[in-house]
Amino acid sequence: MIYIKNANLYTPEAVGLRNILIAGGKIVAIDSEEFSFADNIQIETVDLQGARVTPGFIDAHAHVTGGGGEVGFATQVPPVPISDFTAAGVTTVVGLLGTDDTTRNIENLVARTYALREEGMSAYCWTGGYHYPLTTLLGSAKRDIVFLDPVIGIGEFAISDHRSSQPTFNEVVRLASEAHVAGLMTKKAGVMHFHLGDGDRKLELIERALKETEIPARTFNPTHVNRNKPLFASACELLKQGCYIDITAFPEGMSANGWEAAQAVAIAIEQGLPTERITLSSDGGGCLPDFDRFGNLLSMDFGRAQTLIETVIAAEKLSVSLQQILPMLTSNVAQLLRLTNKGQIAKGFDADLIVLDQHLQISDVMALGVWHKRQGKVIIKGTFE
Repeated sequence: MIYIKNANLYTPEAVGLRNILIAGGKIVAIDSEEFSFADNIQIETVDLQGARVTPGFIDAHAHVTGGGGEVGFATQVPPVPISDFTAAGVTTVVGLLGTDDTTRNIENLVARTYALREEGMSAYCWTGGYHYPLTTLLGSAKRDIVFLDPVIGIGEFAISDHRSSQPTFNEVVRLASEAHVAGLMTKKAGVMHFHLGDGDRKLELIERALKETEIPARTFNPTHVNRNKPLFASACELLKQGCYIDITAFPEGMSANGWEAAQAVAIAIEQGLPTERITLSSDGGGCLPDFDRFGNLLSMDFGRAQTLIETVIAAEKLSVSLQQILPMLTSNVAQLLRLTNKGQIAKGFDADLIVLDQHLQISDVMALGVWHKRQGKVIIKGTFE
């Protein structure tokens, strides 16, 4: 049992000073009054003296097996170790395949997802990758979602990008239908997570699907929507129609033609958009190439989970409060992904917590009731770290 005293609690809503009791990896009690215990009960007591405590981040877009390979095999990114996520406050991750769904496959992805679970964090994955036909394990996206425990939907499926398979409208809606129906059967997310490139067609395929099919808007989930300004404007219109949109916390300097993640969040709030359907993800482990209009590589960087907390800090400088941005990293993501025990600090939920210092730096991280980072030091690392 762990007893956390005097936490300035964000559930993610700011509720003030609270005491939290954790047992068996779950939050079992929260109260403004102190708890008392019998002398024979072993308990770890941590007095945070008013430090801010938030839910652990849910990163719904990470290349857990490594991304890249767009400039030859030597540019393939290695698998991401668990501490790269947990040290940055990510206690739940959703892995995926991107451009390379050939040398990497769903077998690799599911295995790496299970490995992260064994090492102590919550992990899920999407099936498929950039291209059509999808790479799957059991022959179809629907079967993968229904029969493979970690698989919660389809992603990241590329549109409006020169690296995509240039899918047709019928191919897109057929896959979206599979994801939706499989989600209904299993109570899983049932979402189709779309990679968006810089193509002029932007979100046309999704916009058409909303007009011409009966598939619910929540099924269509575009990411990287802040990569250029016209795309973000289109995504904001999609948001109004019931879709969730995912803003990518690109590394600094990667958003020259678009909006930094913090800027995009501030714009959405200023415009009075339904921010409860906005999420933030890191693209951790992913290759982030910058191509010119002819498809030539200009530069390359790699996604890191650390950019999520960097976005929180940058947002504060734009007058976006912690209470405003936190749901985009926690409860909004849990709602979209139907993770019913994640995204909030509440009785019965998983004990996934972050402690922030006065500068919004992460000092402590707990995943499933176990400290992974304590007083700034990583104390749990992956098997080969």
